[in-house]
Amino acid sequence: MSDKYDVIVIGGGPGGYVAAIRAAQLGLKTACIDKFTGKDGKAAPGGTCLNVGCIPSKALLDSSKHFHHLQHDYADHGINVKDASIDISKMIERKDGVVKKLTGGVSQLFKGNKIDFFHGTGSLGAGRKVTVNPADGGDAQEITADNVILASGSVPISIPNVAFDGEYIIDNEGALDLTETPKRLGVIGAGVIGLELGSVWKRLGSEVTLLEAMDSFLPVADADISRQAAREFGKQGLDIRLGTLVRSASVVDGEVVVTLEDKDGESQLTFDRLLVCVGRKAYTEGLLQDGSGVELLDNGQIKVDDHSRTTADGVWAIGDCVRGPMLAHKASEEGVAVAELIAGKPAHIHFDTVPWVIYTDPEIAWVGKTEKQLKDEGVAYRSGSFPFAANGRALAGGSGSGLVKMLADEETDEILGVHIIGTNASELISECVVTMEFQGASEDLARIVHAHPTLSEAVHEAALHVDGRAIHRGN
Repeated sequence: MSDKYDVIVIGGGPGGYVAAIRAAQLGLKTACIDKFTGKDGKAAPGGTCLNVGCIPSKALLDSSKHFHHLQHDYADHGINVKDASIDISKMIERKDGVVKKLTGGVSQLFKGNKIDFFHGTGSLGAGRKVTVNPADGGDAQEITADNVILASGSVPISIPNVAFDGEYIIDNEGALDLTETPKRLGVIGAGVIGLELGSVWKRLGSEVTLLEAMDSFLPVADADISRQAAREFGKQGLDIRLGTLVRSASVVDGEVVVTLEDKDGESQLTFDRLLVCVGRKAYTEGLLQDGSGVELLDNGQIKVDDHSRTTADGVWAIGDCVRGPMLAHKASEEGVAVAELIAGKPAHIHFDTVPWVIYTDPEIAWVGKTEKQLKDEGVAYRSGSFPFAANGRALAGGSGSGLVKMLADEETDEILGVHIIGTNASELISECVVTMEFQGASEDLARIVHAHPTLSEAVHEAALHVDGRAIHRGN
């Protein structure tokens, strides 16, 4: 391998590996450094997302969803199954197979694009010199580049007096590898990760209690969507306790004793396992040497401008370690944009049209502003909505819960936000993202022919309802 490159990417997650591939496609001599190791002991580029985040959690969500439907929903279709059971070890094995296939695919993409891959960690020094420490403990190597892209990602946030032990008190990674279904699972944090992983183990038989410090549920989502979600999760048996502060947790005789405080004072709960998922923070440990020239913000993120340039010449940063939402697809698009900027091409990302998704059942997805944000900003708007309970495809598939809500500028009709809770919301939101990216109006979506019967007709009807002319609901 060479010791001089056009581009070195530190981090092989959705931001890093995509940046490396795009840079190589543009004819730049590229190297990528990533530390993740698979369960087989081999390099597993793909970062948190592919190894212990987005992908494995979706595999478990899918498996647990099938099991739940088998037990509770298939009888309505005339499908009767007695004594259904699930093999947790087989489910985990399937998840690991999906992860291995995808991380192996990234390795093949590196080879196909002639990217030099270093399995280990990278540390940036002065003059864009990068020290590579191999994962196998071998001798360090120094490489340099005209441009360095920092894509170091993020790590779970810990909380005082609640120490991870990897067995009883676990983070999201530990929740992906439980060998049996815990009878009582406590989850600190009712955000995206807590809801997704809590849903997995609830479907598999756990009594799941989510302890949320905030007084409001899913405040990042639109209020109408949050209220609907709270009702749906309540029906599913998730015990969500808002305004509950966890003061401490300790393992006593193979159980986790949690001391908490709420409006009624201090109390204790006991669980078989405790999952801590109160958010993530930028990961920069060991990333920057003295003299790198890269500045950090007070919150630990790397300081960048609107084009992902750091304070050091020729050094860029993308993904979870910089400002903006900690989303894999945001990181990937930043990676593409930076590679193209390095190659002298124009590139820009519109953060206002980055979609968010929570992969519960029903799914939750949104893009743009919430109704509260528009009110706080003094923006005049109109609102339209449509329930999946009036959508033929949703009812035929037994998925009639949820709705689509659309917000448009009162004067121009430009779509300012779309919020969906319902089956396949993660896919339905993309039509709205495209429309907003082109500054489209609700009228534009209202006049597009949508196939029947499809779930996307709910988006069409919500757009019609903005103007008070939805066909299949009262106005």
